[in-house]
Amino acid sequence: AQQPYGLLHHYSSGAATEEVQKKEPLAQLAAPGTWLDRMPKAVQPYLYLTRIDKPIGTWLLFWPCAWGITMASYSAQLPWTSTLYTIGLFGTGAIIMRGAGCTINDLWDRNIDKKVERTKVRPLASGAVTPTQAVAFLGLQLGAGLAVLTQLNLYSILLGASSLTLVATYPAMKRITYWPQVVLGLAFNWGALLGSSAMLGATHWPVALPLYASGVCWTLVYDTIYAHQDKKDDVKIGVKSTALRFGERTPEYLAAFSTGMVSMLALAGYMSDQGPLFYALSVGGAAAHLAWQLRTVDYENPADCWSKFASNKWTGALVFSGIAGDYLQQMLL
Repeated sequence: AQQPYGLLHHYSSGAATEEVQKKEPLAQLAAPGTWLDRMPKAVQPYLYLTRIDKPIGTWLLFWPCAWGITMASYSAQLPWTSTLYTIGLFGTGAIIMRGAGCTINDLWDRNIDKKVERTKVRPLASGAVTPTQAVAFLGLQLGAGLAVLTQLNLYSILLGASSLTLVATYPAMKRITYWPQVVLGLAFNWGALLGSSAMLGATHWPVALPLYASGVCWTLVYDTIYAHQDKKDDVKIGVKSTALRFGERTPEYLAAFSTGMVSMLALAGYMSDQGPLFYALSVGGAAAHLAWQLRTVDYENPADCWSKFASNKWTGALVFSGIAGDYLQQMLL
């Protein structure tokens, strides 16, 4: 069934061919030639469970963290050494927690995933990993995530831990509401709040809140595009999504959420007293990239939906480039 990343998302593309589907579960996990195929057989299923070979989910989880960290550093004129260190710490955390989110997601959806062409070869759905093994692996993932989180101040530790409720409940939302992407957005963009508190000791809400809202709107755009890949299967098995809720009006809804993303981003920049580079690269760049996505996406073509969804790593990078540009200019002048 459709649903992402990482903190929660799994995000994977493509469907197995009939020939591959006839093989043992481990052989079904990906097309031949994937770099994970060269890893020890014992660990391959767990690596596939984390989607580490498909890093788009990690990027989408990481970028709001980087925005929050760098915007806070700019507003408080903090040294670049602490900024880079914190970005590296959050990058590590994004890799770990995106993988943990995939494990949680697949535990919830293992029976549903068996019924969806694109997801039936996943480790839990195919039997390559048992639920008991997955729970044990999840314990290791969460332990590693906690080790990263405890490097932050107490406020940030508590704030970060509080997001686990969203992470754990997101998969259930697809069974309850046609708006599960809202819950996903709240979880996936938590880093915008956490990045602020990690640098400042507490979240600076006048800046962090609109930045967070911008990210939530962004998630509604890219994950609705993502959900269009599985909409036919989702109708059959009763899984809900904004793709099904919006239907033929998807372009109108996504135009509205794109406007919300850009508007909230501009408001965050205004509250942070960002400079021209932010408005040119972050606001202008994000607006242009979102416009391109909505103008060219084919909602009836799963491959194109995946391509447009995956291109959002560049949307996040554009937003970061303007924030980082202002920060670098501030340090140099």
